[in-house]
Amino acid sequence: MKRFFLSLLFLPIYLFALKIEQTPIEFSKVRVELTKEYIKTHYNLDVKDIKIVPKMVVVHHTAIDDFSDSLSRFKAEALPSDRPDIKGGGALNVSTHFMVERDGTIHQLMPLDFMARHVIGLNYNSIGIENVGGQNSKDNLTKEQLEANIFLVKELKKRFDTIEYVIGHYEYRCFEGSELWLEVDDGYRTFKDDPSVRFMNELRANIEGFKVAPCANETND
Repeated sequence: MKRFFLSLLFLPIYLFALKIEQTPIEFSKVRVELTKEYIKTHYNLDVKDIKIVPKMVVVHHTAIDDFSDSLSRFKAEALPSDRPDIKGGGALNVSTHFMVERDGTIHQLMPLDFMARHVIGLNYNSIGIENVGGQNSKDNLTKEQLEANIFLVKELKKRFDTIEYVIGHYEYRCFEGSELWLEVDDGYRTFKDDPSVRFMNELRANIEGFKVAPCANETND
């Protein structure tokens, strides 16, 4: 099982200038099969594996200000019973490729070529970065987290030349109707305000060569 989880796309701890902590969530064959079911149900695709080709990075906040509590929401393979907002979307629990603590410490939670459930419609072509914070929708992500996100986005682009977009979670619906949007359930949508317009503006001011969401300059009504 351990050999199965630690895929070739798990980043070596000192691959980048910043240290990447390896903090793997449970990803057994159970989660893989649940992911395949999700792909079939939501994208109408029959797949042999859950590997992706990333075309965007989606930046989030966890809506919890504590790292341990945030991480605990992603560990289980099946969705907990206290997520009524997305339980209609299937039994697969949410996941993310990276989580950034409030002090800027970066954790990799899963292989980068596995699909994570982190954004409606765009999971099959995106890498997720969750930032600890944003509880009660506060715009409280830190300078250290911003620096870590800048670093991660730049390094991911070096690793995957297929990545074209960097978006905030609140911008996901901008892609409805595009070739990247795969969701087949027209009723499956949720409101998102993370990580904040302020944080995304500061991130975009420090990165180059990426497209923005088609409605990046609009508010999330």
